[in-house]
Amino acid sequence: MKERSSSGFTLVELLVVIAIIGVLVGLLLPAVQAAREAARRMSCSNNFKQIGLGLHNYHAAYDQLPTQMTGTKPGTGTVDAFFGDPPELSHNRLELSWLVGLTPFIEQQALWEQISNPFNDPLGNGVFAAMGPCPMKGLTGGGGHATTQYDPWLTEVPSFRCPSDPGTGLPAQGRTNYGACIGDSHYRSNEGGLDNNGNTDSTRSTGVRAACRGVFVSRKTMKFRDILDGLANTVCSGEMITDLGDLDVRGQAAQSTMNGTDGGNPMFKIGGAVSCRTHLDPDRPQFWKSGILMVGNSEQRRGYKWALGRPMYSSVNTILPPNSELCMSNTYHGTAGIFPPSSRHQGGCHVLMTDGAVKFITSSIEAGDTNSAQVTDQAASLAPGSKSPFGLWGALGTRASNETLSGDF
Repeated sequence: MKERSSSGFTLVELLVVIAIIGVLVGLLLPAVQAAREAARRMSCSNNFKQIGLGLHNYHAAYDQLPTQMTGTKPGTGTVDAFFGDPPELSHNRLELSWLVGLTPFIEQQALWEQISNPFNDPLGNGVFAAMGPCPMKGLTGGGGHATTQYDPWLTEVPSFRCPSDPGTGLPAQGRTNYGACIGDSHYRSNEGGLDNNGNTDSTRSTGVRAACRGVFVSRKTMKFRDILDGLANTVCSGEMITDLGDLDVRGQAAQSTMNGTDGGNPMFKIGGAVSCRTHLDPDRPQFWKSGILMVGNSEQRRGYKWALGRPMYSSVNTILPPNSELCMSNTYHGTAGIFPPSSRHQGGCHVLMTDGAVKFITSSIEAGDTNSAQVTDQAASLAPGSKSPFGLWGALGTRASNETLSGDF
């Protein structure tokens, strides 16, 4: 009698096959993840190129770049206030970011129409004047969006987002991953030489002329002709992450050990740029220690308000190299500080050069003496007109400092 042969797999053979499949999946998964990140990074770069094209089209139309910290100001006899009716409905205190004016040049005409015309509060509490209220409006509290809601500032603009950044939703109010480059000094960079009424402030203007050396200067009209170092040699904008609420040093600012009021901000002195490093978690240096004094509340984080021109939300500077920590001199989120570019990409971030080219800058770029004082008109700082103390990285952030750049970067 013949024995019947079995055509099935033995248990051992089945386990071997499963093990081989597991090994293959383990080998392929990182490759798949890397391919996805490469696609996201390319999309991030393409968004930056679109912004660069929009900037050049804006300049061709208006013979200037969009202004950082611009907008409408109180009329004669009108109280200068952040919020409250009627001032909150009638002007925005010259607080709008460079991205607002860019919207019609990046295929956001419908959003621009909402912004540039009077807007009815969906909650029925009034009509916002053209160009909207101050984007510093929060979600709650007096004058917050819960009281009078301005939809354009809450809109998430796809062209202002990098797909590699997973941040989404509240408590942010319209995130952005792209910030205007304000140079290699933070001094007076938050408001420029004008006050919130649009008047020249003599105590600020000399400091602005000395220290604000980037392509963008708050509340000042800037043109390509102002960029004497060359459009191809000057960073116009930098990538930045948005905060995820995880104490990442790139998404949430700590208060400097050299703390002070904004007008007396001491961080331009020797050691100021790195004066938050004692707050770093020694076991996880990309994160802050828990329990330290942080800047602002949970709504006031990096990139959380694309329409607001304050540095925390829509600016970068070239003091510390990419992916370094955010640092401010006091707990007020609207003041000046150290705001390096950053990204979720491996090893660096994108920057937009003023000629429209997008480059990837590594976190290890030559950045000079990070312990140096900055260039300002104040004592204990470098004299106005000095070359950037922050090496190649600092030189890329200045528009007219006569630095010579050799080779690629």
